[in-house]
Amino acid sequence: MAYVNGNLALQPKRKPQQQEVIRETRKVVVKRKSLPMQEKLLYLFTVIICVVVAGVILSRYAQIYDMNVQIKGMNADYETMNVELEELKRQVERLSNPERIREMAELQGMVRTSDNGITVKKDNDGLSTAMRE
Repeated sequence: MAYVNGNLALQPKRKPQQQEVIRETRKVVVKRKSLPMQEKLLYLFTVIICVVVAGVILSRYAQIYDMNVQIKGMNADYETMNVELEELKRQVERLSNPERIREMAELQGMVRTSDNGITVKKDNDGLSTAMRE
């Protein structure tokens, strides 16, 4: 086997340093053309139309929601009025009872007579009659 690295005479020759080659690369920049004015206006009007349509749809939904709230309120009012109406009907039946009317008339001093007039008792004097005309 040979003696490789022990003596300078036997050292392998060094390669000369390679110079770095700098390549100049050019990057191609593609400049995009801006949109023409007509196309910009077309896009603008399209966006405006979409916003208007969305606004109309949302306003209609708001009106429908408001109508539903009003309908629910009216239904609640209707139910409470029905309850009041039933109570008033019961009150009318109770107050229009002939026996009760007779008792109230007697408490106020009225007396029933056989003729068609109504007789009212006065304090100590006597009876007075109110006739139909």
